[in-house]
Amino acid sequence: MSSQSPSETGDSNRHTAFFYGTLMAPEVFFTVCYRSSTTDVKTLKSLHEFKPAILHGYCRRRVKDADYPGIVKEDNHQVRGMYVNGLTDANMFHLDAFEGSEYERVTVKVRLLEKVGDDKEEGNVEGDEVDCSVYVFVCPNELEDREWDFEEFRTQKMKRWTREDYGFEDAEHFSTKQVDEGEKEAAV
Repeated sequence: MSSQSPSETGDSNRHTAFFYGTLMAPEVFFTVCYRSSTTDVKTLKSLHEFKPAILHGYCRRRVKDADYPGIVKEDNHQVRGMYVNGLTDANMFHLDAFEGSEYERVTVKVRLLEKVGDDKEEGNVEGDEVDCSVYVFVCPNELEDREWDFEEFRTQKMKRWTREDYGFEDAEHFSTKQVDEGEKEAAV
């Protein structure tokens, strides 16, 4: 995998991002980026790949009185999340609006995970390093002193964050589906 940015490859309208909170769930991502879309879900799924990744030098914390987390720089910490490719300018517009003024979009380097370890990150096998965008929380004093729990979000709160028709079987291992180029072009 290349660590070139979209501008280096000549495709300035394609982006990549690292998601570490609610957007790790494909259901939430597709709701944010395609809320008004009438395009077939199979086609939308084919536009993006979700790959486990890890971001070093940052710490994820729960935002006070919220369902979502924020990250801040912190040495000797790491955050596991999802690297997503195939993002368009329109996707980035929707993601910027979703994250709002509480976050700043910055470029970071993440390591793709060839093997995902346990909840304590033991057993991770890191692979290629890639550049991507990530949303960093700008108000660290609004973070609790505890880790945000993705499983708690997924099982107890996620329904409030998604469109009903964006149900994904086996979303934990999200994979792209093959569709023809005409279907892809119609979706974006």
